[in-house]
Amino acid sequence: MGDYAEAEGIALKRLAEERKAWRKDHPFGFVAKPMKNPDGSLDLMTWNCSIPGKKGTLWEGGLFSLRMYFKPEYPTTPPKCKFEPPLFHPNVFPSGTVCLSLLDEEKHWRPAVTIKQILLGIQDLLDHPNPKDPAQADAYTLYIQNRKEYDTRVKKQADAERGMLRMEIIPKDGDVNCSPEFHQLVTLAVLFLKAVG
Repeated sequence: MGDYAEAEGIALKRLAEERKAWRKDHPFGFVAKPMKNPDGSLDLMTWNCSIPGKKGTLWEGGLFSLRMYFKPEYPTTPPKCKFEPPLFHPNVFPSGTVCLSLLDEEKHWRPAVTIKQILLGIQDLLDHPNPKDPAQADAYTLYIQNRKEYDTRVKKQADAERGMLRMEIIPKDGDVNCSPEFHQLVTLAVLFLKAVG
């Protein structure tokens, strides 16, 4: 029992450091924050995150929700990262769990890997699937056999996520009386509210 409590203490300390580092410096458009318990305290073992689609890719414009689940053995073991709702992607299991070598203890996981590095790695994976490590049969098959149809599905998915953001009051670039600067300002405000919410 003592080993478990000690391991969890190490995990909580590291996650508190990760939170502090994230709040000080994180990539534009990303969100990563511990969940709140019903009593208002933070659950450092479960984080709500959002990953923006990378500019210039089919994923651009989408903001994809992901939850990170940490075990008491973290950082020796990687977190489980799960898109909620699940994404159509060759390296995302139908459950939403991300299949990425960076998150695999037997491949590239190292205890020094940060939350920032994980989220940037997942963002990169969105547009650069690994066909050697498929997790979702339909997405994998379409990606390999009919890239045009795969791209259409991905674009539709990103557009749907952009639509969800629009429902949160973000005006579309080019809307009447909406300058690009205003669009960016409102987008930042919504992302900020999600981050502190």
